[in-house]
Order: sequence, then C-alpha cells, then structure tokens
Amino acid sequence: MRQTFVTETPEDQPKSFRAFLKALGPGLITGAADDDPSGIGTHSQVGAEFGYGLAWTFVLSFPLMVAIQQIAAEIGRITGAGIARNLRRHYPPSLLYAMVSLLLVANIVNLGADLSAMGAALSLLIGGSTALYTLLFGIVCIVLEVGLSYPRYAAILKWTTLSLFTYVAVVLVAGVPWGHALRSLVVPELQFNAAYATAFVAILGTTISPYLFFWQAGQEIEEQHRHHAKPLCLTPKSAGPELKRIRLDTLTGMAFSTLISLAIVFATAATLHASGVRDIATSSQAAEALRPIAGQFAFAMFAVGIIGTGLLAVPVLAGSAAYAVTEMAGIAGSLDAKPLSARLFYGTIAATTLAGAALNGVGIDPARALYWAAVVNGVLAGPLMVIMMLIVRNPRAMGRLTVSSAQTAFGWAATLVMIAASALFLGFVATGAA
Repeated sequence: MRQTFVTETPEDQPKSFRAFLKALGPGLITGAADDDPSGIGTHSQVGAEFGYGLAWTFVLSFPLMVAIQQIAAEIGRITGAGIARNLRRHYPPSLLYAMVSLLLVANIVNLGADLSAMGAALSLLIGGSTALYTLLFGIVCIVLEVGLSYPRYAAILKWTTLSLFTYVAVVLVAGVPWGHALRSLVVPELQFNAAYATAFVAILGTTISPYLFFWQAGQEIEEQHRHHAKPLCLTPKSAGPELKRIRLDTLTGMAFSTLISLAIVFATAATLHASGVRDIATSSQAAEALRPIAGQFAFAMFAVGIIGTGLLAVPVLAGSAAYAVTEMAGIAGSLDAKPLSARLFYGTIAATTLAGAALNGVGIDPARALYWAAVVNGVLAGPLMVIMMLIVRNPRAMGRLTVSSAQTAFGWAATLVMIAASALFLGFVATGAA
C-alpha cells in the first residue's frame, strides 16, 4: 500500500507548538516542582558522593514517575474529586486520617527545608539574615497563593518552571565528560554498600513523592472547573482528547524533571566529586561549594535556581496539603475561591507554610529534618500508591474509564518498586545504617 506523508507548512508549525504549550499545565508544574530545593540537595549529594554512579536510576524512575503521576491526574479529572475525597468515599475513615496526617507532617518538614534553602541561597547572593529571608519567602508565597485568582496563579507557576533552566546553564559550564556521563545512564556503576543503597532510595523518594499525587489530582479538578466541564466519568464518550492531553502534559513534565535532576547530578559530579568534595547536606551548601571549583557564574546560577524552584515548590507543597485537608473534611477548596469562602483551604496553606518557616527559627537542622521527612514519605508512599491503584480500577469511582491493563501494569510496577525502596530505607533507619 502506498503511504502518503503529510508535511507541516511553516504556518502550521507555530500553531502546533502553541497548541503543545497550551496543553501543558498540571503535569508540567508538578514535574518542575519535583526539583525543589530539598530535591536539589539530594541530587547534589548523589553527584558529589558517587559521581555518575547513580545516573542510571533516573532512567529507571522516569517511566515509573510518568505512570503514577498520570494515574493521579486521571483520578482527579475522571472522578472530579481528589485523592483524599476518593478515599473518603470508598475506604475506611481511619485510613483517610492516617494518610492525610502523614502527608501534613512530611509537607511541613519539606516546606521548612525548602524555605530555609531559599533563605540561605539569597543570603549567599546578597548577604543578610537567612532566618529573615526564610520568613519573607514564606509570606510572599502565602500572599501570592491566597491573593491571586487560579488562572493568573497557574500562569505564574507555569512560567516559574523556566527557572530550572539555570541548571542547564550550570551543567554546560561544568566541564562534564559527556562520554562517561551518558554511558552511566545505561551502564550501572553498582556498589554494594549501605550508602549506595540509601542514595538509591533517596532518589526514588525525591522523584516519587506523595504531595505530588495530591497536587496533580487537585490541579486537574481546578482545570475542570475553569473550563466549566463535567467529570469524565459522566461524559466518557468525550474523554479521549482530555486523556491524551493528560498523557502529553504528564510525560513532558516528568521528562523535564528528570533532565533537570540529571543536570544537577552531572554538574556536581564533574565539579564537586572530581575535586574530592563528597559531603553535601543541603542545596545551598552545594551552591557555596561550587564557587571555588566551577566559578562565580556556576555558583550564582545554582543559587538563583534554588530560589526559583522554591517559589514553585512551596506553593505546591502547601497547596497539596490544603487539597487533602479540605477533601478529608468534605469541604470544597480551590485556588480560585475567595479567601473568605474557603477559610479552611487557605488557612491550611498559610498554617503549613508558616509552620515550615518556623522550623528554621526553633533551631531544627534542615538536613536532619529532611531525613525524617523521607522516613514519613517512605511510610506513606507505598500504601498511598496501592490505594490509588485500587481507585483507578474501581468502576464505582471511575465509571467506564478504569485504566487500561498496560497502564495498570506500569502503575503496579511503580508501586512495588516504591514499596521495596521504602522497606529498604526503613530497614536502614531501624539498623542505624542510613
């Protein structure tokens, strides 16, 4: 049979690109928020301690991230309800309260670490008080999240993702041996020791995080309301284009997140590891360590990136907590609602953000706090992913749009890998090896 190939004209191409950009939203923002300051600290430590030896794990985690985040998005868009609301509808209340409580603890600690890293980065750039900057960043994030309408705020978050390109600039001047770096993506440099295994689990813990599930599901509901659409379970015949958009958006967001994570690992491997600097506890320490090795430009870009990614991640952390709390209480909550009509929602955003900022003021070590946040996320992630997989296969929740067998297989694979990784990490905690 003869095949006919249709070539886009130059006039068509800008339209196609604009359509592609328009399709991006919750998935892109979620993926970018995954590279928050605490994640940057983890990836910096991985690059400093192991060089390129763990780069292959990002190739492993990428399809798992796509699978589970797409499932989270489809829960929101198909059912018209977030993860916590679906838990409330279909599962015992005790399970709901336990999940949301663990999420709040982990998010507050993560907020504290991210805000502290942003304050430290600004202090490195211009001098001044880290504690003051930490508090001011928290207040700015609260004001923006409470004061702006959802469409305007979503647009700001979308543009804030550009801050991650600072790490592309850093890796381009870091002197990366690209042959070695690219080979490490497909040829694992395995080490059989507790430190290597702990770093492997830390990478999974920072790329597959419970707060991202709640956020992306909540954002899909916001988009549904913004377009005055019905949940897809009520209009299954029209679901095709929306599910395609979710797949494209999620795939793009997770690819962006993975590439930036690799850029951070490659940059720190080529500079810090190559120079014998092996111990980095926070992202701001990584920025400071880069200055004498990679130069002022790399240092400045790394520090600016911490602030930019923090301005993106802090609202996602606080917002995911707000979605979970209001859904648990059976109350509507939305970033498009007026503050006085959504007191619990915006109150949760303010309370979790300020609680996180306060951790710096009471002398809690951010690096140690992040360690325990990883423990809490490890306890939460596996069971939560199991519940999400049960939801997307439940016709009472999803109607006729339960997920396909292939998507189910990828989702369960991500779940099993995360459970195994969490069990490994918690085993190290119990033995004191981590």
